[in-house]
Amino acid sequence: MAKVFIISNNIRKLRFFANEMTQQALAEHAGVSRQTINAIEAGKYSPSLELAFRIADAFSVTIGEVFECEVKGE
Repeated sequence: MAKVFIISNNIRKLRFFANEMTQQALAEHAGVSRQTINAIEAGKYSPSLELAFRIADAFSVTIGEVFECEVKGE
């Protein structure tokens, strides 16, 4: 059985603790559309490494505080 990597994120929680930052405000900081942030937050899209770092920068946290990876399988 091959390994499966399940990536989750804490974007909604981070936005809440950042004075209820809107998806639009985060998108503007990260240089993407609000729809892209929505898709990432919903787990429907995995960002590039560069975008992941830009999102972390928006909250002044490490990338590991935004994204988590669970490995299942071998």
